[in-house]
Amino acid sequence: MTNDRNEPAPSGSSPPGKLTLEDIADLRAYERRREEFRRQVSALKKLRRVPIGPLVTVVFENRTTMLFQIQEMARAEKMVSDEQVQGELDIYNPLIPAAGELSLTLFVELQSEAELRTWLPKLVGIEGALELRIGDPSRTITAAVDPEHAAQLTRDEVTASVHYVRFVLDEAEQEAFRHGPVRIAITHPAYSYDAELSSETRASLAADWQTD
Repeated sequence: MTNDRNEPAPSGSSPPGKLTLEDIADLRAYERRREEFRRQVSALKKLRRVPIGPLVTVVFENRTTMLFQIQEMARAEKMVSDEQVQGELDIYNPLIPAAGELSLTLFVELQSEAELRTWLPKLVGIEGALELRIGDPSRTITAAVDPEHAAQLTRDEVTASVHYVRFVLDEAEQEAFRHGPVRIAITHPAYSYDAELSSETRASLAADWQTD
């Protein structure tokens, strides 16, 4: 790890590419700028957090949100070796979207044990029931779910409360996304809701596709 790299990315955008050990500040360097970085990431996530109905929220991830996640994990676990940090990089780098992709964390927000027992069996397969509807008339893009990830989080009788999915957009879809409207929908038999992405949210997400 390095001492002086990784100043937080500015206002809603994130540089392209996966994170490496050189991007991760050591604990003392991170502590010095942690509060400012937390404020920046909080503002970024506010743009990228979208409720879908009463129980589900999605957060659109990018390189900056994953950098924050890794730095916070390293801080909490007091990671000082490259091997430890590399383990976190291996976990979270796949969640960084490539150009033309949107990467999401889906949270089923249940507050009690009774809610967990009631809803998690009902919502098996919810990660595959996520759609992006772009333009008017709309073009529908279905979420892509990594099979290995899905196998770890979902069994036939019960699902998890956190899922990771992505959308892959071609150039025409990216252009339509920038102009809107865009809705994100869940079409699960037990849970059917949708929400419109604000222009501010769309602008923040499209900024991740810039490579210069």
